[in-house]
Amino acid sequence: MSKQFKTALVLVFGIFVGITASLTGNVLANKTPETQGLPLDQLRNFSDIFSRIKSDYVEDVDDKTLLEYAIRGMLSGLDPHSTYLDADEYQELRIGTTGHFGGLGIQVGMEDGFVKVISPIDDTPAFNAGLKAGDLIIRLDEKSVKGMTLNDAVKVMRGKPGTDIHLTVIREGEDKPLEFTVTRDIIQVQSIKSRMLAPGFGYVRITNFQSKTARDLLDAINTLKEENEDKLQGLVLDLRNNPGGVLNAAADVSDLFINKGKLVYTEGRIENSHFEFNAKPGDVLDGAPVVVLINGGSASASEIVAGALQDHNRAIILGSKSFGKGSVQTIQELRSGGAVKITTARYFTPSGRSIQGEGITPDIVLDKFKLTETEHNSLRLKESDLKGSISNPTKHGDDEAKNDKSKEKDAIDKTADDYQLHEALLLLKGLNILSKK
Repeated sequence: MSKQFKTALVLVFGIFVGITASLTGNVLANKTPETQGLPLDQLRNFSDIFSRIKSDYVEDVDDKTLLEYAIRGMLSGLDPHSTYLDADEYQELRIGTTGHFGGLGIQVGMEDGFVKVISPIDDTPAFNAGLKAGDLIIRLDEKSVKGMTLNDAVKVMRGKPGTDIHLTVIREGEDKPLEFTVTRDIIQVQSIKSRMLAPGFGYVRITNFQSKTARDLLDAINTLKEENEDKLQGLVLDLRNNPGGVLNAAADVSDLFINKGKLVYTEGRIENSHFEFNAKPGDVLDGAPVVVLINGGSASASEIVAGALQDHNRAIILGSKSFGKGSVQTIQELRSGGAVKITTARYFTPSGRSIQGEGITPDIVLDKFKLTETEHNSLRLKESDLKGSISNPTKHGDDEAKNDKSKEKDAIDKTADDYQLHEALLLLKGLNILSKK
C-alpha cells in the first residue's frame, strides 16, 4: 500500500531543550488581521517606562536590548508556546528538526514560574539521568529559574557537548527536591523503534514526530510484516512520553491506519490557519487490531494520532490521560533574520473534540506498575503427573510443544518490565482470538 506524504509545514509543540523546539519549515504569514486604533495611553506608558529605565536603572541598558526584552515579554505573555527567536535561536530551531542537535534531550514548558519537563527524549542524557515527564526544574546549577523566561532557561541548559549541568527538580510524590547532574551531548533522535513482541504481534514506538516519521513508520511495519509472512495479527503503537512534533506528520501517521474520513482539522483567526486533513484509502494493517499507549508525556501530535484513531474506532487507547496541548504554532520569518513562533490555531479531533487543557482520556485507564514473577509451586500436581495417567492422542510432539512454550516465554520476557505494554499485548491476543471466533 502506498500513501502520499505531505511536506511538513506546521509545528504543534513547544520548545525542546536539546537544542530544542521543533520546526518543519518556514511558515510565513502573508495576511495579518486588520489593525485597529493603537491605545495611545498604553503607548505613552510604554514610552515613560522605557525612558525611566534608560535614566534610572542601576546599569546602562542599550535600546536594542530593551526593545528585544519588550518583544519577548509581549509574546511570552500570550501563552506558553508563543516566543521570539533571534537569528541564532531560529537557526538552532531549524537544526532541531533534522533529529540531530545538541543539549540535554528534553521538551519543556513553563508552569508556575518553573520549567516543567513535558517529556524526556529516549536515549538522551536527560532520559538516561532519570528525568521524567511532569518534573519541575527549580534550579539550573546555582541559578533559580523563578523569574526566568523559558528562553532564558533554555539558554542556560544549552552548552558545549561534554559539559555538565546540575538540575534541582521537584517531583510529585517525593518529599524533597531531587538532584541530577546531566552531561550535555549531541542529540540524535531516532523517530521510530520497532520489534516483535510475540509471533504475529508487532511493537512500534514513535519518539517524536519529524517530517519523515510516517514514511519511517511504514517501513518499520513492512519489515515486521516480512518477519511474519507479510501479515501482522496486531500492533502496539507506543506514544508514551512523545512530546509531539509536526502536524502534517501526525496526520500522515493516522492516515496509515484509517481508510477514509477526517483525521484532524484546525481553526484560527487568519485564513491560512485553517487546515483539514482527510484519510486516503488504504490500511497498512488490513484491519488488524491496534492498541495505542499514551500517558501524561504524550503531547500535541501524539494526541492528534490517538484522538483520530479513537474517534474512528480504529484502535484501543490504553494508559493514562495525555498532556492536553491542542494548539498549533507557526514560524514566521522576520527581516532581521530571526523569527516569531506564534500560536495561530487550535486543532480538533475528527469528532470535533478540542483536547486543549483536557488531553485524551484512554479507553482503558491503566497506570504504570511493575510486573514481578511469582514463585513457581513445584508441589502442585497435574493429571499428567499421576502414576498410570493415560496418554493424550491429540498432543503435539515434544519438540513442537517445547518450541511453543519457548516462544510464549520469550514473549512474556519482552514485556515483563512494562506492565502497560504487557497488558496491551494480552489485549491484542484477546482481540485476535475473538475475531477468529
